Amino acid sequence: MEDLLWLYAQDYDARYPVVCFDERPCFLIGDVVSPLPVEEGRVKREHYLYSKHGSCCLLAAIEPLTSKRVFRMEARRTKKEYASFLRDLAQEYPQAHKIRLVQDNLNTHGLGALYDFFPAAQARALAQRFEFYFTPKGASWLNMIEIEFSAVSRLCLNRRIPCMAEMAQEVEAFRVSREKQGIKINWQFSIQTARTKLARHYHKVNPQNSKM
Repeated sequence: MEDLLWLYAQDYDARYPVVCFDERPCFLIGDVVSPLPVEEGRVKREHYLYSKHGSCCLLAAIEPLTSKRVFRMEARRTKKEYASFLRDLAQEYPQAHKIRLVQDNLNTHGLGALYDFFPAAQARALAQRFEFYFTPKGASWLNMIEIEFSAVSRLCLNRRIPCMAEMAQEVEAFRVSREKQGIKINWQFSIQTARTKLARHYHKVNPQNSKM
């Protein structure tokens, strides 16, 4: 946790961009009965029946200090999709010395995925572009991409979308809008705040921490 909080407190450095990444499942839902036409001054009305069309996955990354976002819709979220996303993410930062990537400990989230799907030389070159920072188990809230997922859920995916192509289009429009508005994330939870609010956990690890 403190590694991440230290990272978030660093000043912006284009050579070492901090990027937060994760994946979000999305369910494809359609209408059985067409919704009533929208009328001015009335909320949209739709029938309670709906049809299920499977699911897909949003792979997303955000650079909190610049508002840069990279979104991709995929049918699945295996090592293959992860490796492909890392390759594309590296291309978004051609001048970066190291991309400091914040992510969770999912078993697909590792450099081994690169070697599974790219030739060794290419995999090694890509691996050299990244520096991984993992969220602690049970603490996904420390990954700032979760804030962006909350926004995309409320502002983009809060309606019925029946197919992946349409969902990809909607999500891309959302991404472009957020970037144009320059929406960044102002992270406030610091190491000192953690040591105060989570003091009992620090004390449990080491009784000397009661002196903090």
